[in-house]
Amino acid sequence: MFGVTTSDDYRPVAWMGRYPVDVTTMLVGIHVTLAILACILFAFGGAAVLDYLHFDSAQVLARGQIWRIATYAFVHTPQGLLWFAIEMYLLFVFGREVERFVGRRAYVGLYSILLLAPTLILTAWGFWNRSGLAGSPALHFGIFVAFATIYPRVELFLRIMAKWVALILAGIYTFQLLAYHAWADLVVVWTSVGAAFLFIELRGAGPELAWVNSAKSWFLPKPKLHIVQKSTTRRVVEPDDVYASVDPILDKIAKSGMGSLTETERKILDRARNRLLKKSD
Repeated sequence: MFGVTTSDDYRPVAWMGRYPVDVTTMLVGIHVTLAILACILFAFGGAAVLDYLHFDSAQVLARGQIWRIATYAFVHTPQGLLWFAIEMYLLFVFGREVERFVGRRAYVGLYSILLLAPTLILTAWGFWNRSGLAGSPALHFGIFVAFATIYPRVELFLRIMAKWVALILAGIYTFQLLAYHAWADLVVVWTSVGAAFLFIELRGAGPELAWVNSAKSWFLPKPKLHIVQKSTTRRVVEPDDVYASVDPILDKIAKSGMGSLTETERKILDRARNRLLKKSD
């Protein structure tokens, strides 16, 4: 839809006839199923069951109910079903694109980080202030932030680029929470935003940031030998055929993964992707 498959492990989890079922589709199915069950529980007076799934820092710390750290995101009450439907649509549209770009394993890792990181921080905060959380808006907003980091120049609503849509929504979200002094929710939102952005950046996608490259160099093995090549001035001519310039790089990704690309190859891939997006407009 928006980009190309660059991961070496992007493949469906299962098939329903001719239609592939990916991780995002399964997640949407799980959330929708649990939302329907929640409505049934409310209808027959069993809503108290959901109280055991909400995140509550006091229950986690005092009673050891650690499942609350993860189950909170799968609690969907009938009062917010309209926004829940919009949330699931956005997850399906943008989550599939993120999964296609980073691959299935990395996507599961990203979703797990966005699921657990906010409540782990709130659990530590719970030693001073009790906090609670239910629902998944911040989690799936993090998925959209990941998409906007990968494809910042893609035009979305009202032809506004994805990066500006993400910033506008984050700003609205922030000022709303500030107005009500919802500090715990504010921590959750910005933990999700920061985790999604850094996850994509550390995988070599998104805007080029010098400090991210420096941070990555701390964890990479240092070469024992340094070969200094003679510097020569070369004129880089960008080929007219986008596919001819990108095909060797995609072959290298398929064989060795994204981590095998050099900085020059990453820039070539980014330029080709931007050219393809401009042509699609």
